[in-house]
Amino acid sequence: MSEEPRTTQEDQDGEGVRDFEERLRRLLAEDAYAFHPAPAPYPVIRRRGVLERRRRLAVAGLALAVLAVAPVGAYAWGGGSGGRGAGPAAGKPSAGAPRTPSPTAVATPAGPGRPATPGQLLDGITFEQAADGLASCLAYGREGDTTAGGEALGVPADYRLLLALRSTGDSNSPGDGRFLVAVSSSHRLICKLVDGAVTGLNTSGGDLSGDGPGPVFPDMNGGKLYQQSLLDSGHWKLPFRWGAVGTVEPSVAKVTVSYGGATARAVLDHGWFVAAGELDRQVTAAPHVEGYDSSGKLVYDSDHDPSYQRTLP
Repeated sequence: MSEEPRTTQEDQDGEGVRDFEERLRRLLAEDAYAFHPAPAPYPVIRRRGVLERRRRLAVAGLALAVLAVAPVGAYAWGGGSGGRGAGPAAGKPSAGAPRTPSPTAVATPAGPGRPATPGQLLDGITFEQAADGLASCLAYGREGDTTAGGEALGVPADYRLLLALRSTGDSNSPGDGRFLVAVSSSHRLICKLVDGAVTGLNTSGGDLSGDGPGPVFPDMNGGKLYQQSLLDSGHWKLPFRWGAVGTVEPSVAKVTVSYGGATARAVLDHGWFVAAGELDRQVTAAPHVEGYDSSGKLVYDSDHDPSYQRTLP
């Protein structure tokens, strides 16, 4: 009796591989089209792409809006008394998140410029006191109580303090106080304050040199600084602090002012002359002003100036 050939595992595996290959060849031959993808539905894909892009843009816009609002909320939590909020500690902001700007310090309004010399602030009046007085005078002018009121007068930073001295009260303006003289590029201001309140303001604007006959031009309203009221003529309150101001041309090197028998050399301050003194007796003549050039030549004499009032009213 003959033996049947024995089938090994290797033979079985080989047959299995051949069967698989045979089935695969038939499948490839009969249903090859099944492995080719169908044509892409382009209109559908495009429509889905548009919708997806719109969705992403909407989400991105919402995210930006949240980021823009978030710092405000964070600032509100940290504001007030400076205490921490009751929620969890805030994490470190991401690099792309907008930073909350630091609170900006409020700038202190600029004040006026200083006079050329400390001696132009007399009678213990400090620069700070004079600057505060100037601010009050300009506020008074803006209230419309003077013919030069309104915003045209400007702000303290537009001015330079020229003179500050005590004022002596008289029958027309009772109460001792202070006179301030300040100048800007377009205005000259003489202001009187009593107990910190403005009681009078005189301003000149435009071409402050006027139509003077020479290189020195005493201020036409400067009499407020060196005379007392007409009501007190012959009966001034003494001692009496006086001042004198006016404009000078660059060619003028020296100005002197004589009053009540004493002569003072004026300070030249950026196109202005400033002089001051103290009377211990009644006078009837106004200050005598003289100007000299760099060679010492007399170029102005108020005694020869027809526009200057040489006697007191």
